[in-house]
Amino acid sequence: MNKIYHICLVGSILLLSNAFCFSQITGGRNTYDFLNLSYSARNTGLGNAAIAIYDNDISLVHQNPAALNSSMHKSVSVQQSVYFAGITHGLAAYAHQIKDKPFMLYGGIQYVSYGNFVRTNNIGETQGNFGASEFALSAAFSYEATDRWSFGSQQKIILSYLEGYNSVGWASDWAMMYRDTSKKIVVSFVLKNAGTQISTYNRDKNFQTLPFDAQLGFSHKLKYLPLRFSVIAHHLHQWNLLYDDPALAEQNILGGAVEETNTAGKVVDNIFRHFIFNIELLLGKKEVFRLRLGYDRMRQGEMNVNGLRGMAGFSTGLGIRVYKFNVDYGLSIHHLGGIMHHFGISTRFTDF
Repeated sequence: MNKIYHICLVGSILLLSNAFCFSQITGGRNTYDFLNLSYSARNTGLGNAAIAIYDNDISLVHQNPAALNSSMHKSVSVQQSVYFAGITHGLAAYAHQIKDKPFMLYGGIQYVSYGNFVRTNNIGETQGNFGASEFALSAAFSYEATDRWSFGSQQKIILSYLEGYNSVGWASDWAMMYRDTSKKIVVSFVLKNAGTQISTYNRDKNFQTLPFDAQLGFSHKLKYLPLRFSVIAHHLHQWNLLYDDPALAEQNILGGAVEETNTAGKVVDNIFRHFIFNIELLLGKKEVFRLRLGYDRMRQGEMNVNGLRGMAGFSTGLGIRVYKFNVDYGLSIHHLGGIMHHFGISTRFTDF
């Protein structure tokens, strides 16, 4: 156990050190940003931050491979979203336990389709249509070292097709999870999307960074109420998550920018942008009905429109057990112009 723990710890430090040097948070600086999309309806309802939940829901493995456990044996899940402007993305996954071993295997495919586009030449003449899509083929494994500690890893081969430009890449997730069943507490640490492009779009060997993220999650299921709450800290490898737009800076009468005085407010705002909060209400004897609510301060800060009220950053959803199927719905408010709807269904072959 100690040997495994130390190996995982050293590996995490090395990957995190690599991220400090090469990763970016600002939008448009990374390639394969579709990896950051939420790929399950339950995860969408919880603010795209369900890394500290340990149960039989296979759709959460793409968020945290250490959550893969024996209760998911022979489980299958299909998830599909209705995104913006004709964009869709989805997930199909299956999990299997190695017989008489504390190892679990997982295979999945994530995809995003950006729809159809009109191709024109330099004078605006139509030259037909073209499409754009990206895929990630995933293979994950987990090892339950004890009844409290589990470790997992997910490897992803990435295929990107954007008109006539193609790219292949590789990304890796590493995770550890601690569970205290008596206190109903789960703590997880996840390193996401550490990897590289194998081939670039224009073959000039100008490799772009991947959307790396280091996350720490905590959840607690209350003893006397059917409620679980979670707090997830993300982008632990980067302190500043604020976006400073010069166009929004106040100008003095001479045309110069007004000196920023509320530095304490910016520090507090930056701190809270590192956190996502969610709750899940678990109703019924076997938790057959679930209500969810999530809040992402970073999304709210980035997507709200100045001078207008909005619900950007909030998400909600529900789940219900119907016969032998888990059916989930998630809704995420990204900005005033659009809401994402997410649907999912999961089951276990052993239930039939």
